[in-house]
Amino acid sequence: MTTKSRHVLIAEDAKFIGDIMGKIIRQHGVRVTIARNGQEALEALEKELPDLLLLDLLMPVLDGHGVLLAMKKKKLHCPVIVVSNISDKKTRDKCKGMNVKAYFVKSDMDDDELWHAIEKYLP
Repeated sequence: MTTKSRHVLIAEDAKFIGDIMGKIIRQHGVRVTIARNGQEALEALEKELPDLLLLDLLMPVLDGHGVLLAMKKKKLHCPVIVVSNISDKKTRDKCKGMNVKAYFVKSDMDDDELWHAIEKYLP
């Protein structure tokens, strides 16, 4: 019997940051898909629902809030961790209302902290 490998979708337009997050996750044997804008992320979610979504809020074409709204409308359910440069309380509270499990500010985040949050919400 084979088991399905765990899968994380990273929605991040900054190639360097997306690649770093992907490397951290792959080191733990988790499959990674990277979307470079919100529209690509939504298309990837519709094609194959991941076990977890790492979501930047500031992306071209469709921003992270747009992705969250589309997921709700289309009933696409998976845990979401926001990784953003936006650090204000209003944005954090808005994300909590959209069923975001954790919120990281990129400049304050370290690799171990990110992995522990991912591990917590990966099935």
